[in-house]
Amino acid sequence: MKKIRCGVIGVGFVGPHHIEAMRRLGFVEVTAISTSNIETARKKAERLNVPKAYGSYEELLGDPEIDVVDIVTPNNLHHRITLAAIARGKHVISDKPLAMTPAEAKEMMQAARDAGVVNAVTFNYRYNPLVQQARVMVANGEIGKVNFVHGCYLQEWLLYETDFSWRLEPEKGGAACAIGDIGSHWCDTAQYITGLRIVSVLADLSTTIKTRKRPLGSREAFAAAGADETEDYKVTVDDLASVLVRFDNGARGGFSVGQVCPGHKNDLRVEVNGSRASLEWLQERPNELWIGRRGEPNGVLLKDPGLLHESIRHYAALPGGHNEAWPDAFKNLMNNIFTFIAEGRDPKTADGILFPTFEDGYRINCIIDAIVKSSAAGGRWVEVEY
Repeated sequence: MKKIRCGVIGVGFVGPHHIEAMRRLGFVEVTAISTSNIETARKKAERLNVPKAYGSYEELLGDPEIDVVDIVTPNNLHHRITLAAIARGKHVISDKPLAMTPAEAKEMMQAARDAGVVNAVTFNYRYNPLVQQARVMVANGEIGKVNFVHGCYLQEWLLYETDFSWRLEPEKGGAACAIGDIGSHWCDTAQYITGLRIVSVLADLSTTIKTRKRPLGSREAFAAAGADETEDYKVTVDDLASVLVRFDNGARGGFSVGQVCPGHKNDLRVEVNGSRASLEWLQERPNELWIGRRGEPNGVLLKDPGLLHESIRHYAALPGGHNEAWPDAFKNLMNNIFTFIAEGRDPKTADGILFPTFEDGYRINCIIDAIVKSSAAGGRWVEVEY
């Protein structure tokens, strides 16, 4: 397969995991990284064994050897970097959420379409084998008509007042923190499994810790506070939220997100209740799919290629009993994106694009925007404007 060269912009917490997923494919070469500081970029390039380091994204985009850019920066930089990359003719992968606002996301989507470049958003949970299995079961009518979709995405890494992230700063993360960061994942995963779209929301966003200790230096996501110097920071965005949703088929649903929930490390849950059966998938137990029925025993389908639907069996790379999880789903996503690029397929005309595109990212931005508006209005139903 044709070798593809990728440059990664931003190498904080998740950037190195993107690099690892690409390298597992065998036909992707990570040739360069960039950060806003050249010394930091050089140190991280040496640690990650990446040949080139740049002190700005502009320098990286000017590298003619790079085919694809992977943007893993704070949200406020996605828009400008994406447009600059598209202007250079680069294919673009962006971390989620795609943009700060629906307007930004729509401009990015249109620019990518006009330029004919491949565009993708890293909604990686889709590519767990049992999420794929759940989607097939719903599409094949095995659970009947979808009536109710519910769940949560709970974490604990912002539990203390000394915990901090750029996501808490609206000028960097946007108008929503937990909703934008992990609520975006829940909405995408729920819609992907069911094949439905969220059309209206009723939300209650809250700030549990209203004053935090912001470090004067940088700190990566999930990193505990150290002895670094801090200042008091008034928090205005959510760290806890509950949302009711309505889907385009008339189904109802709801979910909660929070990053101040002790004991919940990365607890994403999606349950779908149909007219014939129910399904539930838990990210912290990714090799199990719970199946609930009336009139016969409930069961748990364990990840085993031989037990999965033939159309998605390839997402399970290992035999039954050999667990696959978060890094493997990310690898599956990257494989779909880079295989599409390596085969020279045209995003304007290709059928069956097997990865989330900027259109998916735009739609999630629209949902986030409606959630923020609903909460700001005191908790009333708001239509999602696509």
